[in-house]
Amino acid sequence: MAYETAGQGVPVVLIHGHPFDHTMWGPQVRAFSDFYQVITPDLRGYGKSSLPDPANTRFEDYATDVILLMDHLNVDSFHLGGLSMGGQIIMEIFRQAPDRVKSLLFADTFAGPDTPEAKQTRDDQATRLEYEGMDGYASEVIGKMLRREHVESMPAVAAHVLNMMKATSPVAAATAMRARGQRIDYLKEVLPQINIPSLVIVGRQDEFTPVPKAEELRDNLQNCKLVIIEGAGHMPNLEQPEEFNTAVLDFLENISTYRGRTF
Repeated sequence: MAYETAGQGVPVVLIHGHPFDHTMWGPQVRAFSDFYQVITPDLRGYGKSSLPDPANTRFEDYATDVILLMDHLNVDSFHLGGLSMGGQIIMEIFRQAPDRVKSLLFADTFAGPDTPEAKQTRDDQATRLEYEGMDGYASEVIGKMLRREHVESMPAVAAHVLNMMKATSPVAAATAMRARGQRIDYLKEVLPQINIPSLVIVGRQDEFTPVPKAEELRDNLQNCKLVIIEGAGHMPNLEQPEEFNTAVLDFLENISTYRGRTF
C-alpha cells in the first residue's frame, strides 16, 4: 500500500475518492502539514498501491487496509477525512475501529445505500471500464467532478483531475465500483453510533452528491457542522482550496478539547 506523510503532530488521515489517488489532497497536505502529521494513502489498486485478488475484494477491505497501514505506522489514533467514495470508506473505518478515530471529515459524500438502479449503473460502468479503459469515462465526467465552468477556467486543476482518472487502472476502478455497490447502509447502521466531532463539507454545485445529501449527513450525526463551499462542484478541496482548508483547520482547532478528551 503506497502512502505519503508530511508534517509532524497529531495525525490527520485523508482518503481519496474514485477514481483518483493521494495527490488529490495536494493543497490540503501543504496547508495542514504545518500543524499536523498528514497521511495520504493510495487505496488498493489506485495510484501506486497494488490490487490483491480483485474478484474477492469487498468494500470493507479498503477500510481494513487503512487500519493496517496505521498499525504499520504505529499510529494509534487519528483525525480522519474522505471525499466521495473516500467519505464512505471513512464510515467503514469508524465501524471497524471506532476508538481510534478522533474526528471525521465528510467531503461531498453520502451515507445511504445504492438503489437497485444505482447498483446496476455501477456494474454497467465497471464493465465498460474493463472493456474501454478510463479515457472516455474521464472525459465524460470531468464536468461533474469539477464545476463545469472550472474545466476551462481552472485548466491546471482540470488537467490534474483528468490525469488522475486516466492513470487509474480500469480493473481497479471497476473492482471498487462493484464493491461500492454492495456496501452496507451506513446511514442506518453506522451514523447513529458516531459520537465524535464531525464536519460535513460540500460544494454548492456538486452534481454527484448535492447539498441535500450533505444535509442528510448533518441531520443524522450527533455533533456535526455543515459547511457549503460556494463556487465549487464535487471537489471543493481543489476548486476552492483556501475556503476548504480554512473550514477544516478551524474545525480541528475548535475540537482540540471535546467532552474532557484531548485531541
